[in-house]
Amino acid sequence: MHYLHKRMQLNEGDTVVVNCSHQCNILMTTDSNFNSYRSGRRFQHHGGGGFFKRLPAHLHVPYSGYWNITLDLGGGSANIEYGINVIPA
Repeated sequence: MHYLHKRMQLNEGDTVVVNCSHQCNILMTTDSNFNSYRSGRRFQHHGGGGFFKRLPAHLHVPYSGYWNITLDLGGGSANIEYGINVIPA
């Protein structure tokens, strides 16, 4: 599985802004859902994540806690440039 991952402590109402040089799946998951994703099991993502052709992506944090932001290249690989920023609530 080809992906980039960052774990962050975020607050309810924050907006995570992800910019990437390639279209990709951008997922925001809890720790347990990230572990399921990494293991190839069913998982849920939050905040409006999914496949993005147009970037930057804006993901909305539904509640405070630790969140995993994952950029999934859909099985491919590429040399990408990306940035993950947070706009506080």
